[in-house]
Amino acid sequence: MLSRTADHLFWMSRYTERAENTARMLDVHVQTGLLPQSVEDAEIGWRAILGISELQQAFDKKHSLLTQKDVIDFMVRDPSNSSSIASCLKQARENARAVRGALTTEAWEIQNATWIKMQGYLQTDALERNPSEFFEWVKHRSHLSRGVTIGTMLKDEAFHFIRLGTFLERADNTARIIDVKFHGAKEGTYKKNHQNGQQQSVEQRHAEERKDAIAEPQVDFYYWAAILRSVSGFEIYRKVYRDVITPARVADLLILRPDMPRSLLACMTQVVGNLKHVHNDISADTERFAGKLHADLKFSSLDEILDAGLHDYLTQFFERIFELGNRISRDFLVPLNT
Repeated sequence: MLSRTADHLFWMSRYTERAENTARMLDVHVQTGLLPQSVEDAEIGWRAILGISELQQAFDKKHSLLTQKDVIDFMVRDPSNSSSIASCLKQARENARAVRGALTTEAWEIQNATWIKMQGYLQTDALERNPSEFFEWVKHRSHLSRGVTIGTMLKDEAFHFIRLGTFLERADNTARIIDVKFHGAKEGTYKKNHQNGQQQSVEQRHAEERKDAIAEPQVDFYYWAAILRSVSGFEIYRKVYRDVITPARVADLLILRPDMPRSLLACMTQVVGNLKHVHNDISADTERFAGKLHADLKFSSLDEILDAGLHDYLTQFFERIFELGNRISRDFLVPLNT
């Protein structure tokens, strides 16, 4: 496959996934914003949302004050923000248009229709009236795009470059959500609670967790539940753990669970698998690099991660996933510096 064709397919899927993840982050923060909190806490939360996408400086250049309305507008429709939902869906559509011959009719029509409907959506006051409904629409369109890709496309190199872009982007975004949300909480507290739980019997640990759940404000439950919902993990958490929500278990689910679709380990499993399908004469080092990152996740324990410091662990993960993206561009796609 020509590197330019692979590049368009790869970035089409990355931009689609990025739009979905932005919608997820904004939606969960709109929901948690309904909980009782001070003005200062609300502003910290919205700044964290900007920090996840590294957009704080760009936002501050355009706005002297930070409000929920301005943050949502900046991250949804602002054309100067290349990571806004509108910008991402536009870029996804443009990349799809450039390689229409490599896509099925259904795959192209989803991308094209999404962009057209998005323009109409943003010309109304629907976003202001019910932002959560709009964010659900964005997620739904991303689900349609993935479903049509899986259901209609030949499982050839084009398919695997699309999947590669999807899971590389998802790994990066999941790590950002974990880092910002857990860095805002007290890492030492959930580390201590997790270690204490390891020393207790199952019955004792469950008793302590139930006691903590009763003693802690209900807002804490809704905070962690909202984070789980931002990655479609609330029902999965209940099915896997069948008990109260604890920060340590949330971290375990989103980092190390191989059967959680948006966990870091699940994403890297998909990245490694799709890399094997597009192997070429110069990609062996990149495959080894991805394999090492996957192995570190697969054979790590939550205790080891918390001992090293969750923020430091995720910072290193960001650096490695960024390097992996650069290696993939070098070996398969149009180099980023051209």
